Amino acid sequence: MDFITQPWPWYVGGPLITLVMITMFFFGKTFGISSTLKTICTIGGAGKVSDFFRFDWQSAVWNLFFVVGCIIGGFIAANYLSPDHAVALNPKTVESLQSLGIQNPGAEYLPEAIFNWDNLLTSQGIIFMILGGVLVGFGTRYADGCTSGHAITGLSNLQWPSLIAVIGFFIGGLVMTHLILPHIL
Repeated sequence: MDFITQPWPWYVGGPLITLVMITMFFFGKTFGISSTLKTICTIGGAGKVSDFFRFDWQSAVWNLFFVVGCIIGGFIAANYLSPDHAVALNPKTVESLQSLGIQNPGAEYLPEAIFNWDNLLTSQGIIFMILGGVLVGFGTRYADGCTSGHAITGLSNLQWPSLIAVIGFFIGGLVMTHLILPHIL
């Protein structure tokens, strides 16, 4: 039962991702969540407002099934396959999180101090959800793809723009983690 409730090791997950990428490449498809949002906007009529959304959405409807599968898989993993014990964190990480006001770090995967319904309409929640969502949406459009699209599809196809985008994603993540997040919390 440990195999089900523990994260799978890289030597299982990596080949599975490779198998998916080879299959998608064989069928001429690319992987990325942001392309799904583009498809949803196009179905909703966004092509009347912007030329960006004027494309044959029926050829991309397969990615909607992919997102539904991600949602169902996430639900199953969170509710039925998650371990009951605390997340093992480095003691320095625990100390750092406690200094930011997060109580009992590692006890849950999503710290209640940040991720809860009551926080959504606070200034902190607005910064995290609304401003963060706008920045992610802008960045995704500006980079012509999301982290999964560039990091998995783009890098596996040896695309130079994807390498630049992934480096930018990592730099942005480090800046957020070390320079911005401590001031928000």
